Amino acid sequence: MAETYVFVPGAWQGAWAWRPVAARLRADGHRVATLTLPGLADGDGGQRFELADTVDFLAGFLEENDLSGVTLVGHSWGGYPVFGAAHRVPERLRRVVFYSAFVPENDVPLIEDVPPGHAALFRQLARDGSVMLPYQVWESAFVQETPEPVRKLLFDLLVPQPMSYFEQALKAPELSTLGVPISYLAGENDLAMPPGEYAWCPRFPARLGVEPIAVPGDHQAFVTRPEEFVAVLDGLAAS
Repeated sequence: MAETYVFVPGAWQGAWAWRPVAARLRADGHRVATLTLPGLADGDGGQRFELADTVDFLAGFLEENDLSGVTLVGHSWGGYPVFGAAHRVPERLRRVVFYSAFVPENDVPLIEDVPPGHAALFRQLARDGSVMLPYQVWESAFVQETPEPVRKLLFDLLVPQPMSYFEQALKAPELSTLGVPISYLAGENDLAMPPGEYAWCPRFPARLGVEPIAVPGDHQAFVTRPEEFVAVLDGLAAS
């Protein structure tokens, strides 16, 4: 049966990141939308954007296109706009899927939900309302299983992230209050959050009250190993 998917990228990324997955899902007959959120298009700049803009954009997209039965998928920082939009339009959702993503707590910004060293680095690197990820961090923690030429190509596609998206919080209760099925996928070798206290698992799936589902690869494996990622989505759709 055909499904409707809406994909939200992580920090520094746009709709392009989901294209390999989207192409395969469309070939299987599914309806797919991949989004570039406000502040993350090339040349946007970060000073005029607030985190609420991303929630408004995402919820508005679902409403303006009259989408229903949506599987809403968020990657990494994209868990924030997904969390906010899910509270706005739960009646349009079939399932919410977090992939190695932050699951916000009420009134807690991302900058307070990452290791102190990460927070200090973001603040140190912030310029003109935006922050860019250093290549050294990208290659060692985000794409460490990806061949070097591809690492560099993907890095060159990144854009500065509005710093406000890391410093501002959402005010909303837990997603369990919405009555929408929720899944948490985690990259088996994802090092974007370091092992230990701040690791993706069990911290974030525990906030949702679900068990994580392992996906092969590193933080960006859905770009470089899309067949395996689609297979996991197919399994969720069939459940």
